[in-house]
Amino acid sequence: MRPRLTACILAALFCATSGCNYIVLLGYLIGGPPSIEPDYDAMTGNSMTDSGIVVAVVCFAPKEVMYSFAHVDRDIAVAVARRLHNHKIAVINPDMVQKWIDENPNWDEPDEIGSAVGATHVVYIDLTSFTLYEENSHELYRGRSEGVISVYELDEDGDGEQTYSKELISRYPLAAPRDSSDISRPQFHLQYLARVSEEVGRLFYEHYNGDDMSDAT
Repeated sequence: MRPRLTACILAALFCATSGCNYIVLLGYLIGGPPSIEPDYDAMTGNSMTDSGIVVAVVCFAPKEVMYSFAHVDRDIAVAVARRLHNHKIAVINPDMVQKWIDENPNWDEPDEIGSAVGATHVVYIDLTSFTLYEENSHELYRGRSEGVISVYELDEDGDGEQTYSKELISRYPLAAPRDSSDISRPQFHLQYLARVSEEVGRLFYEHYNGDDMSDAT
């Protein structure tokens, strides 16, 4: 059952048993539960869905992370770009972004990449850690990663200014780790990439209370 539909049913049951205002109940049934404003919108007063905005997604991972998870920087950038695209945010093809990075390994600042590929904004994911395992275990899966999500806004000359920053602290599953005998590492890796991309994406598009219920276990 879809999270919004579940929330609507629960709201209806609650209102029926507590004398809730019928107008509030009708609003839930018609429009679903109230959405949560993207953090980026709340902090900057702008929206990534505004006309004319084109986003390049860039992810950087340190060597110690890349040693255990080769291409995790590319994988996260692609997953986040797709997530934003699916929520009506215009993004530069991540293959084009990666091609420029590969051809210019000595790049210095994220806005340099954005200017080169024709973006107006760069979503820069600076990973400091990434793992698929529960702490002190190689038999239990729990994706864990930390880093900083920044946005660089470019002017007409291609010069960028950092306009937003948010710490990333990710854990999945939320409730308890998963036994490695229940799922293969590649499968769990894909699931965790989807989770991380959703956590980053929600900073830039609206979501709903209860969206994390399916990720609890």
